[in-house]
Amino acid sequence: MIRTALAPFAALLLLLAACSNPEKTGRYLVDPPTAARELPNRLGTAELRDVSLPEYAAHDEIAWQTPDGAVRSNPRNIWADNPQRAFTLVLARSISELSGATVIAEPWPLMTVPDRKIDVRVERALAQANGTYRLAGSYYVSDESGTAGGNHARSFDIVVPLQDQGPGAVALAQSAAITQLARQIATLGGPGSSFVTRRPAAIDPFDLPPLL
Repeated sequence: MIRTALAPFAALLLLLAACSNPEKTGRYLVDPPTAARELPNRLGTAELRDVSLPEYAAHDEIAWQTPDGAVRSNPRNIWADNPQRAFTLVLARSISELSGATVIAEPWPLMTVPDRKIDVRVERALAQANGTYRLAGSYYVSDESGTAGGNHARSFDIVVPLQDQGPGAVALAQSAAITQLARQIATLGGPGSSFVTRRPAAIDPFDLPPLL
């Protein structure tokens, strides 16, 4: 009788043990291979703000889209690092490697002020049901020094084929997409506009009208 009563508890303990087994959880890195320098340095020094990600892409679980259009995930397949932190650090490193620019994720650690600030806002970062990974959104490069060559507001829409199924293929495709985005930012490319910073004219205190 006691054995019968304890049987459900024993089964529950076995289930919990299986769920907590770290070997059953896959952790995947966003880690593009080191890129060779191939682009001119158009950014100088730049601070990359934390990349803004959609909610599903900012969670630990790796998301994908199923044929019914739903975005799903599995707690056994997660990113090895905080997705926002990993995306930001990898993007900064890739831009620097490709162009020779000094791009550092915020907060800026150096005493000198950076020439530029980069703000990336991702609208889509998803392994789609059609067998591709899509990374889309916009980026903004602001001139902080007044001499860095203007400001830029541009969009990106990058599509990378998934080479296989599963979270490992998603991680590889995302790494490839980030490298493409790094190349686009390094060249200040993509649809959008550029404009020059206009500083307000200096006011001569001796040229002010008299106070009443």
